[in-house]
Amino acid sequence: MPLERKHLLDKIRTALGRSRIVALLGPRQAGKTSLARIIAAEQGGTLFDLEDPTDANRLSAPMLALEKLDGLVVLDEFQLMPALAPILRVLADREPLPARFLILGSASPDLLKTSSETLAGRVEFIEIGGFTLDETGVADQARLWQRGGFPLSFLAADDAASYQWRTDFIRTFLERDIRRFGVNTQPEALRRLWQMLAHHHGGISNGSEIGRSLGESNQTVRRHLDIMTNAFMIRQLPPWFENLGKRLVRHPKVYVRDTGLLHALLGLTSPAAVEGHPKCGASWEGFCIDQILRRTDDRQAWFWATHSGAELDLLLLRNGRRIGFEFKYSDAPRTTKSMHSAVESLQLEKLWVVHPGEACYPLTEQIHVLSLPAALQELERC
Repeated sequence: MPLERKHLLDKIRTALGRSRIVALLGPRQAGKTSLARIIAAEQGGTLFDLEDPTDANRLSAPMLALEKLDGLVVLDEFQLMPALAPILRVLADREPLPARFLILGSASPDLLKTSSETLAGRVEFIEIGGFTLDETGVADQARLWQRGGFPLSFLAADDAASYQWRTDFIRTFLERDIRRFGVNTQPEALRRLWQMLAHHHGGISNGSEIGRSLGESNQTVRRHLDIMTNAFMIRQLPPWFENLGKRLVRHPKVYVRDTGLLHALLGLTSPAAVEGHPKCGASWEGFCIDQILRRTDDRQAWFWATHSGAELDLLLLRNGRRIGFEFKYSDAPRTTKSMHSAVESLQLEKLWVVHPGEACYPLTEQIHVLSLPAALQELERC
């Protein structure tokens, strides 16, 4: 049964109330079209699916097709027809404004650079991913981590059906979807990189090292990595550095954004297989980071590491306050020398150690162990 995504629906409604064009961006199969159909039904809108040949033909003369419409106009898979951007700019500048536009895309503004520059000052971006813990409920935390947030994976009848859906998604994305973004890279090259990144999940990205493993140049690896990032498949978490008198790591950390896809890439078909794998802790770390950054601004998020071994999994700036996170797949996490170093060096107000259990307790005045739901609630108070 589909889950209600009230927070996202409210966010879209608010954006449409103040912006002439709203762009809902996220990976394919994340639920963008379902949300748009709900909004369109509420507001009496007209919906065009640019993957549908009939709708694409209706837009063969786009100005004629769009200029007489009023209310809400939805353009799904907008990246397939980037030539619509200059026309939307003209239509959005009309006074009085008869129609607002909701455009859906499976690529980020960086990958849709021409369109986003053309619509600058007129478009508000909303990023959507799979289900969040708020949407599934705390009772389904383990299933959300294991299967990931893509609706058809999370809601599958059993683990086997979920795993099959994810492997099919990976193949379809590599063989079809990525080409529709105008990317001419061979699918097998991206598959090798994706699998390599899955085994490197939560690690420091070193293009030269990965390139040597794949037999490709550093520039090719960087280009492919950016493609996967802009298509919402990979997250690159930048390093934090300032003049601290320490030798700091300055390469980003990389994560497969959806842990369900991570587990499929690693061949992990069940919760027991995930818990028994060497990347279990890194998978938990990536899951928590994704859930937290879906609540916050990921442009104000970093990790911190020194060459001497001190590190912090996640650093957030919240209203001028520095909040640190460590993610431990442990029933009873304890303080470490690295945690104390991070608190002192980064002048953290709080350091939260997030674990998969329910217990919450202080380790020191500044360092507290929290469950993931408790950490998300504390963030709302910052």
